[in-house]
Amino acid sequence: MSFTTSMKEEITKRDINKIESLNELSSFIRFTGQIKKNKITLTMENASVARRIYKDIKSNFGINIKITIRIQKRFRVKQIYILEISDKIETILEALNIKQNGKTILPSESILDTDEEKISYLRGAFLATGSVNDPATSGYHLEFSSNLKKDGIYISNLLKDFNIVSKVIKRTNKYMTYVKSSEMISDIIKMFGATNSLFYFEDIRIYRDHKNMVNRLNNCELSNQEKILKTGLKQLEDINYIKEHDLLGLLDDSTKEAIRYREFYPESSLSELADIISKETGHTIGKSGVNHYFIKVKKLVERHKNSNKN
Repeated sequence: MSFTTSMKEEITKRDINKIESLNELSSFIRFTGQIKKNKITLTMENASVARRIYKDIKSNFGINIKITIRIQKRFRVKQIYILEISDKIETILEALNIKQNGKTILPSESILDTDEEKISYLRGAFLATGSVNDPATSGYHLEFSSNLKKDGIYISNLLKDFNIVSKVIKRTNKYMTYVKSSEMISDIIKMFGATNSLFYFEDIRIYRDHKNMVNRLNNCELSNQEKILKTGLKQLEDINYIKEHDLLGLLDDSTKEAIRYREFYPESSLSELADIISKETGHTIGKSGVNHYFIKVKKLVERHKNSNKN
């Protein structure tokens, strides 16, 4: 079972009030329904969603609904649930703010005053066409699909009311309203009341974030180690040059001491070298002090090389 399927099943098990039920139905029919003059057809693959929509229509409008179950064998075997509504079509569409006086109402003309109404509308859209990636197997991605761009934009605007950032793009003949932020997807799952799905999502998210942090720290450590080795090798190169050209006598005793310790500890960082010198000599010195000595070494090498050029 996919993460999307299990999340939808969990959502459909929540008890909702009449207002939530009507708004959920409104968006579900708007996003996935085939509306004709004498019939509304709803097609879905999830049995739990089919039961929820059947129950909501039955309880709100008291009508008979034809149910057809088909077996689809293309790519994989799956059951398709088809609900057909033939009674009180205009009454239903008007009650759900999909039509008024025979004219279709745009999503933006639907008045959703409260957070409860907005969430239930979003929930219905998700049950109709939504999907969310399993965080354990792929990246973070939640989306709503719509046939019309204005429907996708309306979903995006509703999400914005809850500080959730989404984008609307065209994909083949559909429009996708999608969210990529893991924190915002978590907020949506919480908003829909899918507690078990939220716990699963958060467990995976925490694990992945921790793993990414460890990888970044390891990469940073490797990078620092490479820099330390390069610095040590360059300093040894300068030291060898000074010895080969008999320039050691031009340096003070403290710098000579730093040179001696660098030769003993070629792979140590400047901080580590400073600690070693301080402990073994009894003279406290810091990283900047050791660095100062090797700047002297470097400048002496550069002066000598420049003088030979001239």
